[in-house]
Amino acid sequence: MPLITTPAIILSALRYSETSKIVRLATREHGVQSAIAKGAMRPRSRYGAALQVLSEGQAQYLTKEHRELHVLTAFDLQQLHVSLAADLGRYATASALAEVMLRFAPADPHPESYDLFRDALAALEEAPADAVEALGFRLLWHLVSALGFAPSLDECARDGAALPEGALPFSTREGGALCATCAAEHGATRLPAEARADLAALLDPEALLPRLDPRHAAAHRRLLARYVRHHLSEGIELPALEFWEQRPWVPA
Repeated sequence: MPLITTPAIILSALRYSETSKIVRLATREHGVQSAIAKGAMRPRSRYGAALQVLSEGQAQYLTKEHRELHVLTAFDLQQLHVSLAADLGRYATASALAEVMLRFAPADPHPESYDLFRDALAALEEAPADAVEALGFRLLWHLVSALGFAPSLDECARDGAALPEGALPFSTREGGALCATCAAEHGATRLPAEARADLAALLDPEALLPRLDPRHAAAHRRLLARYVRHHLSEGIELPALEFWEQRPWVPA
């Protein structure tokens, strides 16, 4: 059984038997992996409180050929991200990001998505309260893009034709904006000029975060959630994304 040592973030932790846990780990060198932490539920477990969702640290696990469940031997905690749990909006966004990683990141090396996810958790902790919502949009779009599903805004998603400025047709199914010809043939919804500019700013890590009023924020949240479900979920339920989309902690 080769021993793997790698930076990791816990995406989920489920009780297994009376004393153990099964954890899903986002790892930098090996993608998303599953491991059993034997004895993790015992009062004097060597893991202590380290095996919490979103905990970040150095994981060690034993692998066995042709097995998908490894054996976790150590998890040296580096960051617990406690402050995320103190604010439901931040935690809901972090949970949606973790769910995207858990469901759609590969079980192969993909350092880009790992680094983006790790940095996203830190950014959510540090962001001013009035920037959390727009930042969440940006972080989710960046993670979706890192996984290979960046929406097209400047070229037609079907035929690559350059698109004019201003409002344009947008198709979630086709993966972005469409030229007039493709929109007529395949159908699309209208993306107003302001919404297009906001989306372009969210996709650009160097741009200022757009200021979104409640109506535009709700529309963008629906668009983003619909895009994730269409391109990534393949019918899988995404409860964290649904919770983030519905925002039940905000008074109607």
